[in-house]
Amino acid sequence: MQIFKQSIDFCLDLFLIYVLTLSIFPGFIFENTGKHQLGSWYPLVLIAMYNVLDLISRYIPLIKCLKIESRKGLLIAILSRFLFVPAYYFTGKYADQGWMILLTSILGLTNGYLTVCVMTVAPKGYNGPEQNALGNILVLCLLGGIFAGVCLDWLWLIGKGTF
Repeated sequence: MQIFKQSIDFCLDLFLIYVLTLSIFPGFIFENTGKHQLGSWYPLVLIAMYNVLDLISRYIPLIKCLKIESRKGLLIAILSRFLFVPAYYFTGKYADQGWMILLTSILGLTNGYLTVCVMTVAPKGYNGPEQNALGNILVLCLLGGIFAGVCLDWLWLIGKGTF
């Protein structure tokens, strides 16, 4: 319990990363993309861009000068990602496919990058058994964020007449 209290910000960070990501992706991508030049390939391009940049961004923290190690810096970066919600809403409503591809790429980039930063910074300062316990707690928070994000993903469907 002591480890959880000391690392509550990291737990909240992981929870928020996945709540936001999974409340937008992939549900919004399939439901709110409209008709575009890419036709039925459009959602596949969006998902591919998300996954490719998520993968690439997981290696960015290996470059020491690009890794966020500040607790406050991580929290600010993660909270600023909530600007994706209005950005996706307005992009889906008013913008073209290029902007949506860019937005989805940035979502994937920030998801992978911030996840790795939190998971590698959190265990610093703890011994082996404590690091293991903290890892388990962080994974539990990550799974909670995944569950909450998937549940919130249904909010994009409200007003679409799909219920």
